[in-house]
Amino acid sequence: MALGGQHVAPSPWSRSAKDPEAWLTRRLARRVAEGAPTAPDGLPGGPASHPVAQMLAFLFMLGPFLEESRVRFGSRLTLRMPGLPPLVQFSDPAAVKAIFADDGEGMHAGEANDVLRPFLGTYSVLVLDGPRHRAQRRLLLPPFRGSRMRAYGEAMRDISVAAVERWPCGETVVTQRLMQDITLDIILRTVFGMEDGADQDRMRGLLVSGLRILDNPLFLIRGFQKDWGPRSPWGRFLRLRAQTHREMDALIARRRREGTGEDILSILLGATHEDGSPMSDEEIRDELLTLLVAGHETTATGLSWALHRFSIHPEHLRRAQDELAEAFGNGPVEPGTALPFLDAFARETLRIHPVIGGVGRKLQRPTTIAGVALPKGVMVGCPIYLVHFDPTRWPSPERFDPERFLEKSPAPYSYFPFGGGIRRCIGEAFALYEMRIALAVILQRLEPIAVTRRVRTQRRNITLTPAGGLPLKWRARG
Repeated sequence: MALGGQHVAPSPWSRSAKDPEAWLTRRLARRVAEGAPTAPDGLPGGPASHPVAQMLAFLFMLGPFLEESRVRFGSRLTLRMPGLPPLVQFSDPAAVKAIFADDGEGMHAGEANDVLRPFLGTYSVLVLDGPRHRAQRRLLLPPFRGSRMRAYGEAMRDISVAAVERWPCGETVVTQRLMQDITLDIILRTVFGMEDGADQDRMRGLLVSGLRILDNPLFLIRGFQKDWGPRSPWGRFLRLRAQTHREMDALIARRRREGTGEDILSILLGATHEDGSPMSDEEIRDELLTLLVAGHETTATGLSWALHRFSIHPEHLRRAQDELAEAFGNGPVEPGTALPFLDAFARETLRIHPVIGGVGRKLQRPTTIAGVALPKGVMVGCPIYLVHFDPTRWPSPERFDPERFLEKSPAPYSYFPFGGGIRRCIGEAFALYEMRIALAVILQRLEPIAVTRRVRTQRRNITLTPAGGLPLKWRARG
């Protein structure tokens, strides 16, 4: 349908009665979101359904559940899930601004992310707080500065070109898998410093196997992180994790002996703490795993959603192709070239299809947020999807419109696909740069053809991905 001359695409959390599964999901979410306007402990109101029901809704139908909850309770609501403190969700920008303004002492993001510790390790910047977090973040920042970023661009382009040349035209493919191949190879090259060969193949196999086990969102619950032997899912993951640690430890030791290069591992090997001591092997390994988990699936998902949007918005596809033709003609993609429309398209994709559901903090002391008094120990969250679809901040929020990002930059409290404040994702610039280059390479050579217009969103561990991996077909250009 059209709105003001612009095409309106289906919402990622479809309400259509023509989609029975989406209709049933919406009905279930509505039932779970039922509740009382006030809570007995003085927190903002929220669903009165059983905590297990709220947990399952949060994991498996996040968008509809949050939407239905906001309809009932407004922009401040409390969710209650087993084994966790109450989670107060704030979706108005004033509250988001207050949360992002914290210096890390009053609110701990690492504690809120603690369920990720078994995946990422004890030294991961995502699970640390206070001085330890600041120290690790300081060590991780140099690889993501401008001059370093430009050095990664050629690798991103070459890996994308090699991948696209292998894709079949006219056949239905699982786009998410193709994008994962690209982003994993980019990480192995630019982060791990690995070239093609047996070592890279072995590392890739271990990482892919471990990540696929963790696709199940239930592993975000401590109770499901149980080792029932080598054949159980978590048991298989723990054994793969041990193998991966050994492989990475061997890589780090080898690189210490043989010297370093331009990759991120090399930079970390040369990094020192404020007292002059180098990073330990365990610190480096945990940060490499963090960069892998945070930058592989998430960027692949963003690329998949972008290609879906190009497949159903031919007017935007033509405009992107014209921009590429003007920038490069028939020549190769030059990584440092400005591509404002393609960048705006990627940012609008991440607005309407946020890759993660939200960000959280655990209060370390009694705190008042936008007029709401909260006790110590409560969790507070900023649901990215609700903020990105707020009609008071985004006119016609379900309309896909890259022009929003060409006209002006949005406020950081109305748009934050990479989080915000002192916990804003270190790899944001890397991810957007990678999306620009990969999309430019793909659209120079191929056009995506939609297999279906309506693609539902499903959770895979911490990411919100296209259901079914996004089936697409490709047509060669020219």
